[in-house]
Amino acid sequence: MRNSGSAAALVLALVAIVAVACTSPPPPAPVVSSSVSQSSAAAVPSQIVIGADDIAGGYNPHNLADQSGITSALSQLLLPSVFRVSKDGQYQLDLTLMRSAEVTAQDPLTVTYEIRQDASWSDGAPIAVEDFTYLREAMRDQPGVVEPAGYRLISDIQPKDGGKGVVVTFSKPYPGWRTLFSDLLPSHLLKDLPGGWEGALATSFPAYGGPFSIKQLDNARGEIILERNERYWDKPATIDQIVLRRADEPSMRAALLSGNDQFVLSRTDGAGLNLLQQLGNTVQLQTIPDPRTADVLLRPANGLLVHDNVRAGVAALIDRNKLIDEGTSGGPSASLRADAQVVPPSAPGYAATIPGGIGVPDPGRAEQLLGSAGYTKEAGSWRKDGKPLSLVIASPGQLEPYASIAKELAGELTAAGVQVSMINPQPRDLFANLLAMPVSRNGQASTDGSGNVGVDIAVVPMPVGGDYASVLASTFGCRPEQDPATKPVVPANPAAVCDPTLQPIIDDALSGTKSLSDALTELEPKLWAQHTVLPLFQLADTLAVNSTIAGVTPGPPMVGPFGSTPVDWTRVHK
Repeated sequence: MRNSGSAAALVLALVAIVAVACTSPPPPAPVVSSSVSQSSAAAVPSQIVIGADDIAGGYNPHNLADQSGITSALSQLLLPSVFRVSKDGQYQLDLTLMRSAEVTAQDPLTVTYEIRQDASWSDGAPIAVEDFTYLREAMRDQPGVVEPAGYRLISDIQPKDGGKGVVVTFSKPYPGWRTLFSDLLPSHLLKDLPGGWEGALATSFPAYGGPFSIKQLDNARGEIILERNERYWDKPATIDQIVLRRADEPSMRAALLSGNDQFVLSRTDGAGLNLLQQLGNTVQLQTIPDPRTADVLLRPANGLLVHDNVRAGVAALIDRNKLIDEGTSGGPSASLRADAQVVPPSAPGYAATIPGGIGVPDPGRAEQLLGSAGYTKEAGSWRKDGKPLSLVIASPGQLEPYASIAKELAGELTAAGVQVSMINPQPRDLFANLLAMPVSRNGQASTDGSGNVGVDIAVVPMPVGGDYASVLASTFGCRPEQDPATKPVVPANPAAVCDPTLQPIIDDALSGTKSLSDALTELEPKLWAQHTVLPLFQLADTLAVNSTIAGVTPGPPMVGPFGSTPVDWTRVHK
């Protein structure tokens, strides 16, 4: 009985095991996404995308060759300045960099600067007196720099408080001293750079002293990505990144319409302006005058234009209206004709000073003037002693609008019987070398020893921002230490102009001994009569802003939106 019972129990156990084995397993538990896995994904940075005409360098804001919208934008975002232009056009101490800057003595004029202790370059080096000294020496000694006249008045710079104090002494009174030491450069990285000053910021920035830094600079793709400078000591930028993107005008319009771009800043022509105007109320359009004019320089340097009558005769062959039309192409600059030698048309108190007949073709007057210089017109060409009246016209590379203006000018002079050679050297070569060749004053074409022929006429941008007495002295003044009557000198300005008879008035305006208005009343007729600088129009950009960004303004006069408060710009998502 026990044996049969055990067998039965064993059979029942085996049946139970088989039953369990044949039962379907329960479904797997559902997978629930955890908050940890979500947060592990990289956060997408907040961006502001800006359409631009170009992003190519150089980027040195103190070089005439590098003057452009992109250089101005980057210098505002990346470099420190002692003073910045406020909304009302006044120079205001930048407290993100400075503790103070004040006149501490009058005889001689001495200005003492106190830099914030926490102000430093992005590599950790302090912003200090060495950066002031480096900029002053470059602006005093290097050719092709922007408005050097004020820096040439500095006689000494001394350190104070371990380098965070800067004591600057001037050789003469200088009311425009607040315009100096903008866009300081990292001297500890640039002073021993191969290529020296000419190589400074040619392709990028080695360090930053502003609220942003460069994450990527890609010329091939036409894009610069800036990111928040984590070593910036003041208020951090609200936005993570600013993207500057090269585009043509139809692409800019499309990007604004789609919201891919938050705003564009472009040198529009009439067609491009019309494209933006078609967007209607979806964008806000404003004209932003630049601190530059497009000028034709008839240089009394090393060639035939040394002779006053030859220069005046050539000027009488130029149709200024056609040059302006070619350069502006119906864009916003068309309404900013530069009809004064020093003060630009967008400035308060601007008044035209151009005499009647200047810039208007007058073949009869040209014939009289060239004839008095010994030229006769033979078979449609001006010649003297069997040699043609031959001039070299230069513009900076293929930069617009200068290349197109130079081509139009060459056509006008060729049609009038002047032999013309056109060259388009790279901008830095033009300003730092060709326009800086020593002036011979003998009326003979010369070279600089390397085979480079002197430039007779240059179509270039000329600075007109800041202190207008400094503009006057930088455009028309002589170098303080050189006398052109005694020996060949390096030109003090791109036009190679230096008139000792006018220099005392220029000096008086620069030092404040004579008011600028009184000085210009006396000087402007004489400057026009020299036929050396023929201003055409003030450069201007079109700012177009859509509703996907907040905080962007037109900015201070002749500075633009990047000179306002880019640290406060924010995206608006709809």
